[in-house]
Amino acid sequence: MTMTTPRAPGEDRATADLARHPDWLALKGAATALQQLQAADGAVPEATDHPVARAHVAAIVAAIEALSPLFPHDADYLAALPVDFRRWVDGGFGVPDFLDALTRFQPQRDRVDGLAHLVVFPMYTQNGSRSRLVEAVLCEVIWPEFIDRLETEYTNGLFVSLRFIDFTPGYDTNSAVLFPETVAMREIPTFTWGAIFQDREAARYRRVVAAAARITKLDLPEAAARMLADQQLTEKTFVMWDLIHDRTHMRGDLPFDPFMIKQRMPYFLYSLEELRCDLTAFRECVRLQQRLEAAGDLDEVDVELRSQAVLVQYAVIFDRIFRFAITGARVRNYDGLGGQLLFAWLHQRGVLHWTDTALTFDWDEVPAAVVALADAIDDLYWRSIDRPKTAHWLAAYDLVRGVLTPHPASQWARGLPDEVLAGPPAGYTDAVRDDEFPLSMFYEALEKKMRAVIASTAGITGRTADTDPAT
Repeated sequence: MTMTTPRAPGEDRATADLARHPDWLALKGAATALQQLQAADGAVPEATDHPVARAHVAAIVAAIEALSPLFPHDADYLAALPVDFRRWVDGGFGVPDFLDALTRFQPQRDRVDGLAHLVVFPMYTQNGSRSRLVEAVLCEVIWPEFIDRLETEYTNGLFVSLRFIDFTPGYDTNSAVLFPETVAMREIPTFTWGAIFQDREAARYRRVVAAAARITKLDLPEAAARMLADQQLTEKTFVMWDLIHDRTHMRGDLPFDPFMIKQRMPYFLYSLEELRCDLTAFRECVRLQQRLEAAGDLDEVDVELRSQAVLVQYAVIFDRIFRFAITGARVRNYDGLGGQLLFAWLHQRGVLHWTDTALTFDWDEVPAAVVALADAIDDLYWRSIDRPKTAHWLAAYDLVRGVLTPHPASQWARGLPDEVLAGPPAGYTDAVRDDEFPLSMFYEALEKKMRAVIASTAGITGRTADTDPAT
């Protein structure tokens, strides 16, 4: 069931107290120690380590069983976890298999604001560790009332929004997602949920955009400035953005399954897919804002929905152009490329200006310019079903190259040789440079000034967002 209930006084304190619970601290310590004995596939390969590993697992299981009464909504899952742990121990600590517990964990059924979960699995953490180590997370659901109303129009029953309470080292990183496919298991089930830690997304957005605005002398609109001062307001904004973004991946006139099967293809195709989903969220929020402004009398929930629709528009633009564009390595950085593309598109359409070393926007003109980029990507996708795969790739490259300047040594920009064009798709992909579209001079300078700020956001949460990154 999906529901929203008012949070009682002291509830925030109660969830924070979970992080200090003795059984949680015992679980966290045992899981962290166990990680030191695990190989990348999750196994404990050295027989001499098995007695110590067995003791760590016993501590983990005891803590799970002691904590379970605090999470009655997860009773089936928390009962299955010890069984999977004991089977792993009895099997000699080979590659772990937690399919049984995973299939019983169904957080999408109880999307109640403030509802806490204890999550323990051998898993990798996206943008964190690629090893399937035993990780443990305490978290709580973020589900404001206006999202319930929004979801009547933008249905997304698999989407779960979360806030960190505490975690083991795999999440003391840039990872902001909890996906079932990251768990070690014997076979792949039908996935029924996917979760995003909106408090981390909101916290790093606030820190990065505040710094970027100072550096670029950007005079933020009043609503955008309010977000930077209010962690919970920004969390709600990201819940709305991600709910619409997430459902967009399989909606629209698409190339066949363009993203979800993780096929090998030039990374700029992933750039366009992620950007398409963000720009769809932007477009829909413009539409919602306009519709609610024209509706006249609104109740309290619709007033909040209208306000959040405006904030999502600012969040998409500023997160994309300030954080995405200069975060991570330059090796096939598809989110980085999407940020560069949006910045350049707005600049070339005369609604973003870098003049006298200050950044300004013509805000009245920005929505139409952003929607125009969304239209260009949608048109590319619509035409794709009548094209061979590689012809679609070439058309996508032309769209990006029409806005961004490729590397001077780019084979794609010069024109791929006939032997590549006549060959299999792998040849096309191999010809793409790691940094096919290098940073512009603007972004080269901005990245140097922002490097320390972006690095400081690793491991950030809603509870640590307003701490001094230098301490």
